[in-house]
Amino acid sequence: TISELIKMGEASDLLTIRLSDSKLECKSQTGELVTKLIDGTFPDYQRVIPSGNSILFEIDKQGLATAADRVATISSERGRAVKLAFDEGTLTLTVNNRDSGSATEELAVEGQAAVDIGFNAKYLAEALAHLEGDTITMALADAGSPALLTAKADSDTLIVLMPMRV
Repeated sequence: TISELIKMGEASDLLTIRLSDSKLECKSQTGELVTKLIDGTFPDYQRVIPSGNSILFEIDKQGLATAADRVATISSERGRAVKLAFDEGTLTLTVNNRDSGSATEELAVEGQAAVDIGFNAKYLAEALAHLEGDTITMALADAGSPALLTAKADSDTLIVLMPMRV
């Protein structure tokens, strides 16, 4: 609806908006848009944001994105799982595929804990694309818990990334 409203506003000088309890109606010189408003309660998103993630790593965003993309080319299309192994200032990304072999990339990171966690490579790439700046922080609790991704340059954006088994 928002995208259509933007298009209507760009194509017309005058936009009339009417709001009722159940609908939003927009009229312009080029057309009319009527949409139903959501009548349910929005879920409490605060409950899914992890709060006990005390293991922190600072990672070069572009380096991580590039390395994840390279190793993901080996993975099967079905899972596209990439394993991230953090250990003493090093991050090793690994993908194993019975048919295609394996791929490994290594990056320097700031952080000293040893944690192995897996993510869907596509979801990881999408998350990184939405974070501003050069450095991201990945906060982890353990290998089975969601990761929390933030960027130093963008304190308003917070991404929760669910792990997958690798």
